[in-house]
Amino acid sequence: MHMKKWLIATLALIMGWTSLQAQSVSPLEAKLYGLPDVIFEETQGMTPEQVVYKCYVKQPIDHTAPEKGHFYQKVYLLHAGYDRPTVINTSGYSSSRFYPTELSMLLQANQLMVEHRFFGESMPETLDYQYLTMEQATADLHHVRELFGQIYDQKWISTGVSKGGMTTIIYRYFYPEDVDVSVPYVAPINQAFEEPRIYEFLDTVGTAECRDAIMAFQKRMLKKRKEVLPLLKAYAKGAKLEFDYLTLEQAFEFAVLEYSFSFWQWGSNCADIPEKSASIEEQVEYLLDVSGIDFFADQSMVDFASHYYQSANQLGYYGYETEDFKGLLKALPMQPHPHAAFTPDSMEVKYDGTLLDNLHKWFATGLDQFIFIYGANDTWSASAVQPVDGAASKWYFMEGKHHGNARIYFMTREEKQEVFQTLSEWLEIPVPAVTQ
Repeated sequence: MHMKKWLIATLALIMGWTSLQAQSVSPLEAKLYGLPDVIFEETQGMTPEQVVYKCYVKQPIDHTAPEKGHFYQKVYLLHAGYDRPTVINTSGYSSSRFYPTELSMLLQANQLMVEHRFFGESMPETLDYQYLTMEQATADLHHVRELFGQIYDQKWISTGVSKGGMTTIIYRYFYPEDVDVSVPYVAPINQAFEEPRIYEFLDTVGTAECRDAIMAFQKRMLKKRKEVLPLLKAYAKGAKLEFDYLTLEQAFEFAVLEYSFSFWQWGSNCADIPEKSASIEEQVEYLLDVSGIDFFADQSMVDFASHYYQSANQLGYYGYETEDFKGLLKALPMQPHPHAAFTPDSMEVKYDGTLLDNLHKWFATGLDQFIFIYGANDTWSASAVQPVDGAASKWYFMEGKHHGNARIYFMTREEKQEVFQTLSEWLEIPVPAVTQ
């Protein structure tokens, strides 16, 4: 948000506070006015009954040196009641809109959806990536927790999906007393800059016949590049995609390499892989459906720049094995393996594995009151936090489920019942009985 708008908002806050006695405000708004570092406005929920506020929380750019300046972090607040638990949704990316999480609906809970620092609207005026660390990001969450803990004093639960789930885990590592229960969904915790377990997963998941069909399709696309590239060029023009960070041919090769990862991540069907006899148009359309080149276009590089920086710096990511494509790659190198962390403006980023090493040591000591939910078919389950004997936590690797549907809603009746009972015991509140 521009400084002028923030000045107006700040003045409005001051005016609102000084005239509070003369205005008709709700009890919740009166409490929000009393929170330092918080600007808010009521916004629309998913239903007329939902009470939702869009808040902006003042955060230090550097929590260890607040004098270096600040930015405002967007937080959506869903109010359910002061006697209800509170779910803090630790987004790993931007939060462009409000929506209630599965847990907040299940528990009839308050919810804080926190946009990750340096994404979306939660940007400082000058973007300095040295302050985009998980230490700083979790300190943001801790500050939000301290502020809204003044309003909500019942049990707290943290949750997030994918990179948001990763954030939930790391938040608990740095601030173990902030929440009572953590429920990360499909959350990878890598072991290295180029995660080796991804390759092992892709070499063993599914049936040999399906893996062979995937490989054959990839090779066919690369061999037919002279026919494929004109179709991709036409598609890019129609979709208004630009390719300056990568060339179109590089994006094509990345999309082909990405295909196997994306196939399993999002639950594609082996029966849908086109036959060799299918038209080139049909095969290209299928490639775009499963592994679109828009993911490698300039706008995507801008949208996910902060994510790629974090992956290259602290969180690790994945690369693409090339050994099976000898002689078929023209725009990308065989070695080192092409990597999926496209750093901002191709900047050099030094990888530091200290945090990941510390996390894995922490996992081995036992984890308390976590519910880990993964899809057994999801590529990212290769980097799952593994069960620890004797840990007071639960793990679910949902058979046949992937990155998009490994959720409590899609669990078996028995799994749901166990999750509900566990939450009821840990939170010391009744949780609705399973009905289906």
